[in-house]
Amino acid sequence: MTVNHHVRVYKSEENLPREEQLAWKIAEVATDAVEVEPAVVDMIINRIIDNASVAAASLTRAPIIAARDQAFSHGVSTGGAGATIFGAALDHRTSPEWAAWANGVAVRELDYHDTFLAADYSHPGDNIPPILAVAQHVGSDGRALVRGLATGYEIQVDLVKAICLHKHKIDHVAHLGPSAAAGIGTLLGLDAETIYQAVSQALHTTTATRQSRKGEISTWKAHAPAFAGKMAVEAVDRAMRGQTSPSPIYEGEDGVIAWMLDGPDAAYDVPLPAAGEAKRAILDSYTKEHSAEYQAQAWIDLARKLHNDGVDTAAIESVVLHTSHHTHYVIGSGANDPQKYDPTASRETLDHSIPYIFAVALQDGAWHHVDSYTPERAGRADTVELWNRVTTREDAEWTRRYHSNDISEKAFGGRVEITFTDGSTLVDEIAVADAHPLGARPFARENYINKFRLLAEPVLEAAEIERFLELVQRLPELTAAEVAELSIIAKPGVVAAEPTTTGLF
Repeated sequence: MTVNHHVRVYKSEENLPREEQLAWKIAEVATDAVEVEPAVVDMIINRIIDNASVAAASLTRAPIIAARDQAFSHGVSTGGAGATIFGAALDHRTSPEWAAWANGVAVRELDYHDTFLAADYSHPGDNIPPILAVAQHVGSDGRALVRGLATGYEIQVDLVKAICLHKHKIDHVAHLGPSAAAGIGTLLGLDAETIYQAVSQALHTTTATRQSRKGEISTWKAHAPAFAGKMAVEAVDRAMRGQTSPSPIYEGEDGVIAWMLDGPDAAYDVPLPAAGEAKRAILDSYTKEHSAEYQAQAWIDLARKLHNDGVDTAAIESVVLHTSHHTHYVIGSGANDPQKYDPTASRETLDHSIPYIFAVALQDGAWHHVDSYTPERAGRADTVELWNRVTTREDAEWTRRYHSNDISEKAFGGRVEITFTDGSTLVDEIAVADAHPLGARPFARENYINKFRLLAEPVLEAAEIERFLELVQRLPELTAAEVAELSIIAKPGVVAAEPTTTGLF
């Protein structure tokens, strides 16, 4: 059974035993030796494939090149054999925190991997790069890696279910630092005291504002989760050396909740597995069929359907998307960001503009991770005209369903009302994306593999695609030597042999 851990702020003169702090409860989950269930193992394999897919598609993009160059500016640290970096030869390694950095950026750049949305939102696949990097560095086998990843997913999803960050303009990676630290702790078999210190420090060093996802969105959007993963690796290293962290980090009078979240009178109930309960949270998450913000997934599917139904986009007077509070205010017209209607906006900004995404998907009947974002596509005159006719409105019922804890009614879409120039109207709606577990075509292993093949074929040799797929699907049986090969090697010439960017290192 799940146990709700009640979390509130304590004044300095109040006694909050360490064993009652949220960070300690997280550490207890991480040290619980319960076996990982087969369905969870299968989904972990799916998500490693998913991460490799989007990393492959990102190998030649500028943020990934810069992060890779930074990582290879640092040699393998003395505590292990080092970790691999997507695209590079398996024997070209760096220290685990820098591998977590480079691979984290590659995974996140296209905003195209798994998601979980509840009180807050997250991409729990961001746990994989730091935990895998440490596994490769220290020589962990596949079974240990599975256990570590199950913990990382569990902690992040549980925190996201209970504690809202975005309404206080705190970036969601503040839940990622603690989850990745906990997952590394499970991987390494660390004791609760060490994991507790690492979790506390990882949270302390990964709280930042949401400006990275506001206005003209920069390349830091991809770097933010990679930074959290890197900080988690470093926090574990320091905790293993006996160094301590701010305590209590969540509940303290000057802690995260009191000053960054709901304030000194706040209280949360965080659901965590009871002792002996399997870690199943990864099964609550879902991946993306389309390279766009998750709240756009269902809308792309609906636009594709309407396109296939023959909607005449040239005859549209207005489009109103009735949707949740989050979709309206974060990626919709309610954000009041002029950049969301700017044809010269960055790819990162267009990815967070549902008016743009719906307009393009409605015209094209499809969505492509590159072609749908090009300056030429964004600047097309008829697209700009339609784009400016698309607005969003918050609908109380869709907001309620968005926040529902009942998976059977939780929804990320809404209702579209299209008015045509002749005065006629069209109304349709969609609750969840086609690829969602409750959608029209839920993603299964075959879909993850097809996504990998589609995104990897331009940059990986056919034999390398098959090598990786064969290896990853044996994950729980892998030896330490095989875990060390759990990466992808680019075709000759795709990844430069020498750094092409210059910085401080």
